[in-house]
Amino acid sequence: MMNRIWIAGHRGMVGSSLVRRFTNSNYELSLATSAQLDLTDRAQTFNWVSLTRPDSAIIAAAKVGGIGANSSLPVKFLSDNVLIAINALDAAHKADINKLLFLGSSCVYPKFAEQPIKEESLLTGPLEKTNEAYAIAKIAGIKHVQAYRRQFGHKWVSAQPTNLYGFGDNFDFETSHVLPALIAKIHQAHSLDAPSVQLWGSGKPKREFLFVDDLAEAIEVVLEKYDDDLPINIGTGIDLEIRELAELISNVVGFSGTINWDTSKPDGTPRKLLNVRRVNELGWKAKTSIEDGIKATYNWYLDNIIKTA
Repeated sequence: MMNRIWIAGHRGMVGSSLVRRFTNSNYELSLATSAQLDLTDRAQTFNWVSLTRPDSAIIAAAKVGGIGANSSLPVKFLSDNVLIAINALDAAHKADINKLLFLGSSCVYPKFAEQPIKEESLLTGPLEKTNEAYAIAKIAGIKHVQAYRRQFGHKWVSAQPTNLYGFGDNFDFETSHVLPALIAKIHQAHSLDAPSVQLWGSGKPKREFLFVDDLAEAIEVVLEKYDDDLPINIGTGIDLEIRELAELISNVVGFSGTINWDTSKPDGTPRKLLNVRRVNELGWKAKTSIEDGIKATYNWYLDNIIKTA
């Protein structure tokens, strides 16, 4: 009998990659769109999970956005994500789901955590203010998983991915994360034959980026092999400055103009690199280089966003 797995948030970038990963595997997919299942609605969530009775679950549903969106809509990011996490986990418990992975975020770690960031750094210092609301909601989910492990003995786990990008990303200037935002802005400047492009911040912060299909592979490994109270990091173990990232994207896009930096805009956390020793010890390591990932993502953007606009 096949293991029925519920992928919450299957239409998002991460969820879509998980569907690709788990299709034609030893799992039967259990899916619902946001129109069919509103995870912020507790009664609806409990009813859907009790009717479908999945054996396993990956909670990848979330309201996400970049610095701009997080800064301007903290109430929405906090309330929606707390509701999604608590409702989904409580419904999974009532349905006696055996294996579950809750997807957190690397933003749960303190702004000035020692680099590379170990899993033990959680709650050891203040968070980055620009995404504090989202981080607190994700921490609530992680702590809820830990509480279920202690109180009921569930073999549930949490995972913190680093900054993600890839097929199905959000390329909107106002709400996207840094890598897709840079692709969209630099592509626009190139299309207009502009002499320059202006980007947010100083370009000096360092970030780690993981191609989303690599994350999906890692999640399968973690779901099957990891069983610990401590949430596990998923990343590449390699970072680069945002200005280096902008130069890489410019090369892929073919933009030869000047890059100007608007230092009146926030930089966010100075550096955020994950310690990925634990996930590497499970036998997983990221396969996609940042250059190859950017090329694949840009081609997807051209085929699915620009051509259909």
